[in-house]
Amino acid sequence: MKLGELVDLLGGKLVQGRAETEIGGVNSTVQAGPEDVVFAQDEVSATDALSTNAGAVVLRPGTVKAYPSDKAIVESPQPRLWFSGAARVLRPVAAPQGVVPTAVVGANVDLGENVSIGPCAVIEDNAVLGDGARIDAGAFIGKGVRIGTNCHIYPRAVLYPGTTLGDRVIVHAGSVLGSDGFGYVRDSTTGAYTQFPQQGTLVIEDDVEVGANSTIDRGALAETRIRRGTKIDNLVHIGHNCDIGEDVILVALTGISGSSSVGKGAVIAGQVGIGDHAHVGEGVILGGQAGVLSGKTVTNEGLKPGTVLWGTPARPLKQVLREIAVLSRLAKGKSRGPVEGGV
Repeated sequence: MKLGELVDLLGGKLVQGRAETEIGGVNSTVQAGPEDVVFAQDEVSATDALSTNAGAVVLRPGTVKAYPSDKAIVESPQPRLWFSGAARVLRPVAAPQGVVPTAVVGANVDLGENVSIGPCAVIEDNAVLGDGARIDAGAFIGKGVRIGTNCHIYPRAVLYPGTTLGDRVIVHAGSVLGSDGFGYVRDSTTGAYTQFPQQGTLVIEDDVEVGANSTIDRGALAETRIRRGTKIDNLVHIGHNCDIGEDVILVALTGISGSSSVGKGAVIAGQVGIGDHAHVGEGVILGGQAGVLSGKTVTNEGLKPGTVLWGTPARPLKQVLREIAVLSRLAKGKSRGPVEGGV
């Protein structure tokens, strides 16, 4: 693709070089060649980027005073975002392969145009696959599942009946979507457990990505919903009846118990635990291993934007560090024991 076409698609300004420069991909500053784009976020990284063999460099306006004459330069207020957009645009798209002979496709399945179904994949009755959907080897798509356009279901992922995916959803290998939630009723006389009905649905909206081996439970009687643009890392668990807002980040080993919600734009770091019926507010940042207790609400109210909450129960990181410092001083004081000869 020509550099000028990339600028038209992604924005920014071509301030030096030819719009006709051919760009084949993105790369690191170490490996970049004449048909690659690299990016720089600051003055230090700009020095490295401008000294590479890359054909084009994208950086912020004013990062450096002068550009080498042999480089095509794109200025953008968000170079990393521009670079990521270029990677998406330039990524080779696999040609549709149709339905391979070893795939199993049930009755009344609605297949859109340019659908690919890989070896040993199973598509059960009445499922719907939108245009450009790609179902890789060994994936299982349950009865009546609806998959939107240009979705990619990687090998061995499982979509239970009652699951609906929007457009451009990515589900990585080994993930399980729409399984029963962990809900039981205990007989107070015998102590035996009986499952509470798990017959709701799971709705995953457009542009969501689900990492490898993550699990998202269906609603008990209603629905679990993952809203547009949310990105879920590997090994994340989301319980039944949860509502995850738009553009949320959920990092590996996070667990969210049933009937909890997470507001738009929140960032949940690794190994965070969220109890049942809890609420994480819009834009909240929970640091690694933070905890939100069942039934509690955590918000940014009264805090500066970007404040990180940490600990259990989650509270501002600076507060937690002060508490740790105080406890440390107290512990050191007690460890000295009584003063010799004192009363």
